[in-house]
Amino acid sequence: MTNFTKKEIKNTFLAMLEEMPLNQITVKALVARCGINRNSFYYHYQDIPALIEEIITEDADEIISTCGSIDSMQTGLKAVLDFASSKRKAILHIFNSVNRDIFERDLWKVCEYVVSEYMRPILSNAKLSEFDQEIAIKFYKCECFGFAMDWLNNGMEEEAQAQIDRFCEFHTKMFEQLLM
Repeated sequence: MTNFTKKEIKNTFLAMLEEMPLNQITVKALVARCGINRNSFYYHYQDIPALIEEIITEDADEIISTCGSIDSMQTGLKAVLDFASSKRKAILHIFNSVNRDIFERDLWKVCEYVVSEYMRPILSNAKLSEFDQEIAIKFYKCECFGFAMDWLNNGMEEEAQAQIDRFCEFHTKMFEQLLM
């Protein structure tokens, strides 16, 4: 019953996030909509930010586990884009809230995964020192994170896929130059 209750709290919270900004969601409204009492909510979560953190962490882990091996930056970024687009309103409500730091931390984790999974096999065959390899990964991770943040700041605009394709073209050319 515990897992069912947690799942119901999460699903109800996400449904509410699709309808309204985070600052309008209260524990009282959430439990009323779930049909549970406040004690049940507090048994599972300390507060709404703790609920948000669990949801975002699970979503980040899901993106990573479903991505599998990444054969290009486009593959990884497209997986993130598709996932985010499927929960657009909820993500924007969290992103534009005081709990944005939770979201950013897990976005950073996903960007690191995408870049590392793509670059490590390529860099292992390059004539770069370990230090330079780590710097290259950090650089591209920061670029991906910045790109994602810009996309979110602009309300997750529709033409993101075309921008991602062009972004990746730039990175491929820069990456090829790095390996020369």
